[in-house]
Amino acid sequence: MTTMTTDPIDLKIGYEFDALDTDGDGIVVWGDYQDIVDRHAAVFRLSHEDRRIRAVRATYGLLWQEFLRHTGVAADEGLTRDQYIRACRAASLDSSRIKMMEAAPHAVFDALDRDNDNKVSRSDFSRYLKEVRRITAPGSMDAFAALDTDGDGYITRNEFIRSVREFLRSEDLERPGSLYFGRLQQS
Repeated sequence: MTTMTTDPIDLKIGYEFDALDTDGDGIVVWGDYQDIVDRHAAVFRLSHEDRRIRAVRATYGLLWQEFLRHTGVAADEGLTRDQYIRACRAASLDSSRIKMMEAAPHAVFDALDRDNDNKVSRSDFSRYLKEVRRITAPGSMDAFAALDTDGDGYITRNEFIRSVREFLRSEDLERPGSLYFGRLQQS
């Protein structure tokens, strides 16, 4: 009997897809990203005209266009789980254009860092996971302690950006960037 092992990066991106697909229809559309932008603004009490929210909207919009480019899917169709995983993987490795997987995390960090001190508190990170991204998996806050590599009680910009890179590129499910959805197990 052969057991199929899920690729760890596909596994993580699959959880990301599930968090984005809030209506459970098996399709992620641009509106799902727009909902995240709206939740950023509401949760952190930022105007939609605030430069940080405009930056999140712009980078997510460009990221979405890159996903469509990598899959060949029309904008009004949306992406299935497999298409989304393939598009994320391709966009994370594509350096032929703007490095969207680098730009988007910087924009998100700026929206989380409301006082511009280049760090995010545990409570703001928790609100980001639970209220903005709607990640409620048991153990998801384990990511905070793991991301806070210097143990100062905050996540710095470098720690946050590194975690996104790990999420998209590391096959090690114990790396800090792999813990956003709790401790995942390969099948």
